[in-house]
Amino acid sequence: MTMRVLYGAGPEDAARYDTDELRAAFLVEDLFAAGEVRFVYTHVDRLILGGAVPGAEPLAFGSGAEIGTEHLLSAREMGVANLGGAGAIEVDGRRFALANRDVLYIGRGARAITLASDNPARPARFYMNSVPAGADIPHRLIPRAEAKPLDLGEARRSNLRRLAMYIHPEVAPSCLLLMGITDLAEGSVWNTMPPHLHERRMEAYCYFDLAAEDRVVHLMGRPEATRNLIVADGDAVLSPAWSIHMGAGTGPYAFVWGMTGENQAYGDVDPVAVAELR
Repeated sequence: MTMRVLYGAGPEDAARYDTDELRAAFLVEDLFAAGEVRFVYTHVDRLILGGAVPGAEPLAFGSGAEIGTEHLLSAREMGVANLGGAGAIEVDGRRFALANRDVLYIGRGARAITLASDNPARPARFYMNSVPAGADIPHRLIPRAEAKPLDLGEARRSNLRRLAMYIHPEVAPSCLLLMGITDLAEGSVWNTMPPHLHERRMEAYCYFDLAAEDRVVHLMGRPEATRNLIVADGDAVLSPAWSIHMGAGTGPYAFVWGMTGENQAYGDVDPVAVAELR
């Protein structure tokens, strides 16, 4: 297991950053590596992002040495989305089978976590979000069929999409973590339209199911001073509360969204008209 640290930045910093500085502060690359568990600890609301691709041998983690606690989840909760082939997660001896697009909620206090792929030739691809938690909530597997779908956007505006809520008060409760997956309809390219801010929550996107030659142009920053990141398959983007978050892809894609902050009210947002962006 490895963990690196990102310290985040404010809107005044981002306005001055060149491309490399912007990517270093807000883009998480190389999260998924065969046979490894990789974590990134960010000081943006202390979110931890993780990626793991188990092969013939399972991968295990659980120590909290990197963050100063006995176990990684001694005072945290975690959501794990399987973005690859079928696999399984064992939490303190309890096994959960995850198909593609299934999500596992792991409650505070978990000690030993083991990740495995059913078929090493088509490995599971586990994406993790972990945030501080102040309550003990039971572990729960949320299969794709049990997620709550919301159909958003319009085909004529190239932003028709289906948002699926997994870790959410209406589906599976948590302390502070929200997590779901958004798929774009065939022929649509724009996500999260119209854009918005949510001052009381931060968000992270992990883009996946992109072809190797495709990219997403992810827009971020203050509405009056937008910036962009060119994002590849498996890359994650940090979106602080002060930043918009939206993007358009050159081909089909999906993304996992994860949020944490003061509340879990999904509609607690401040919309920004597209015509006001600069």
